[in-house]
Amino acid sequence: MACRISELVIDCRDPERLAAFWCEVLGYVVIGREETFIEIGPEDESHRPVLVLSSSDEPKTGKLPLHIDVSPTDRDQDAELERLLALGAKPADVGQTGEESWHVLADPEGNEFCLLRTRVT
Repeated sequence: MACRISELVIDCRDPERLAAFWCEVLGYVVIGREETFIEIGPEDESHRPVLVLSSSDEPKTGKLPLHIDVSPTDRDQDAELERLLALGAKPADVGQTGEESWHVLADPEGNEFCLLRTRVT
């Protein structure tokens, strides 16, 4: 048996704010809460990975070496881009050419993520 990714941990200054943002983006709910972190995931906890928003005072410096890719589930990429921007995502420039089929965005704390074109179910 091989390992599976069960959690992705994101250090952040405001776990409450990021948990609310990512819950809206992914349709997740808060499934755990400790003094220094909030764990969010699907209501059906058998689906992984979950996100752990961990409190940190360390500032983000530079492009993240690891980022999240998201895909629309019930709309096309343009409609999902509008929704994500309305939730507080911002366009981010990490050196893309403009010819990519994805959009690079940043969450409210500046963590980059990509919105892919392909719709998933």
